[in-house]
Amino acid sequence: MSQPDTPSRHPLRKPLLIAEFTALAILLASMGWFSSHTGDGGTLDAAWLLIPAMASLGVFLSFIGLMYLRWVAAADTANRFRHKVIFSLLAVTLISVWVYGIANTWFSLNAS
Repeated sequence: MSQPDTPSRHPLRKPLLIAEFTALAILLASMGWFSSHTGDGGTLDAAWLLIPAMASLGVFLSFIGLMYLRWVAAADTANRFRHKVIFSLLAVTLISVWVYGIANTWFSLNAS
């Protein structure tokens, strides 16, 4: 009995997954390292916060890339425009939430 045709995987899928989980591991490791160094009431230089900020941006961007592959690249041509519009709205929303969170964190550090 023959196997049904399985859709071919996009060549960027594996690098995006590797990037997402690597960035997630860096994010979690930096959070653990920060908690161990500030647990005794110590302070942390604001420049160190660039590590989790860039790692979280990496997680968001690779997630958005995987979302694009699943929703837009895999869509048939009749629905592709609608998928691009919805994807664009979701991508802008996710990036806006990230920028808002980073800005609030930065401003709260400068306020104290």
